[in-house]
Amino acid sequence: MILQLFSERLKEAREQIPLTQDEMVLKTGIPKRSYCAYEAGDMAPSAKLLAALALMGMDIGYLLTGVRSAPAAPSLTPRQRALLDNYDHTPEEGKRVIEGTASMAAQSPRKRSA
Repeated sequence: MILQLFSERLKEAREQIPLTQDEMVLKTGIPKRSYCAYEAGDMAPSAKLLAALALMGMDIGYLLTGVRSAPAAPSLTPRQRALLDNYDHTPEEGKRVIEGTASMAAQSPRKRSA
């Protein structure tokens, strides 16, 4: 049953891209016979298949468990991290000042540099 669920999710993911089985075989480097067996639920996914699917941007956690992975949080620049760290270490009154200043700065018209 678990293989059947994986195979259904694999086929669904392939069709959403959309790619044919032959195109998936080319992209993953998996032999067609093996790939068809994965989609048919006749074979457990190999590490090679999972790695190839991950490189294609597929949600491996979802394919295996049916639970979608949370999207990765965008990474912050050092400047953004420093700003957040300063904010976190500021007393509540200072946080309100920072928030008000940031709001005003975001709404102010931008001056063009010559």
